[in-house]
Formats: sequence, C-alpha cells, structure tokens
Amino acid sequence: MSELQPHEPSAPGATGLSMRTGAILVVFTVAFTTVMALTYRATKEPIEASAQAEKLNLIGEVLPRALYDNALLDDRIMIPPTPELGLDQASAVYRARKGGAPAALVLEAAAPDGYSGRIDLLLAVAASGEVIAVRVTRHKETPGLGDYIDIRKDKHKDRPWITQFNGKGFAQVPAGEWHVRKDGGRFDQVAGATISARAVTNAVGRALRFAVDNERRLFAAPGSAPS
Repeated sequence: MSELQPHEPSAPGATGLSMRTGAILVVFTVAFTTVMALTYRATKEPIEASAQAEKLNLIGEVLPRALYDNALLDDRIMIPPTPELGLDQASAVYRARKGGAPAALVLEAAAPDGYSGRIDLLLAVAASGEVIAVRVTRHKETPGLGDYIDIRKDKHKDRPWITQFNGKGFAQVPAGEWHVRKDGGRFDQVAGATISARAVTNAVGRALRFAVDNERRLFAAPGSAPS
C-alpha cells in the first residue's frame, strides 16, 4: 500500500501577500476610475465649447453672422445619403433664420471626381436662391496646381477662384451653364488644372439645385439635437 503524502501548507506569508496585492489593485482601480471621472467632468464642457466654436468658425466662412440671429448649431437637421450632394453618408444641414424667417441653408457637399479624388465642400445658399459662399474643406489636389480651389492655397488673394460663385443663383447663371468655360459654362478655370475646377463647379451647381428644390421641406423638417 502506498503511503499518503502529507499536505504541505502554504507558506505563512503567501496568503497575506496575495491579499495585500489584491487590496492594492482594488484601491488603485478605484483611484484611477475616480481621477478619470473627475477629468472627464472637468474637460467635457471646454471640449464641447471648443468643438462648437470650431464649427461656427467654419460656417462663418460661408455665412456671415449678420445674416442670421438664431442659434444656428441648434437649428439643424440630419439628412440621409444624398447623391445630389455627392454624399454617401448622412450629413447635417444648418438652417439660418433672421427674425424667425428662413435666411439661408448651410450644406455639406462633395465632388467625387477631383483630379486626385474626392473634394469636400461646405456652402451656404440664401433663401432667395443664391450661393452666398463656398469653401473646400478637404481635398488631395496637386499642390501648386489644382489646389487653387482651396482659398487658403489660392495665390490670388484679391479675388480667389472659389469666390466666383458668390451671389450666383439660377437667375444669374442658368442651370445648364453651371460648368467651367472649357465645358461651355460660365465659370473660370486655371489652365492646366481644369479637372479640379470642373469637379467643384459641377458639385456646387448640383448642391445649389438640391437646396433650391428642397428649401421649404428642409426648413419645415423637425430639428435634430446637436452632437
């Protein structure tokens, strides 16, 4: 018959050490969680305020503050992917009002056919049907050649290329002429970099048509809570 092996008890200090380690980990976890929660609370409002200021600054480039008196960031709707705007995902439409009356729509749009890919746009369209202003918000066009579509890169600071859309609607430029001159339209392009100008011009024309055709519906739609 084999002998039973006696059970060897744990070392006297092992259990105590394990308990102390566990307690330290619990205390550390609680302390870390508390610090993170306090940090989140302390920075949440400044971060949100900064994001709102950034949005307003960008919108301010296409829509002068004097043209509206409502809380613009709170007066928005979300629209589904919209081919007319060149967008394959939901986007925000901001509704500017003056004295309670519709003043302008601020829309996102995109030109999918830039020389180096998609060109993202932001534009404001007045309730009277004219483009107030357009800005390129993101692009990959060739530096020094096609990037003149971006007002920050345009060398002609006195009259940047993108400003030629300002104040233009279908009453000033018929729908069939919202193209660059090379394509029989009314808008200028830079020699050697027509593709960039063509893409933006066509996209602005399509976005203007969408805004004009859907203005009443967009202003009447229930608003969305700002993010």
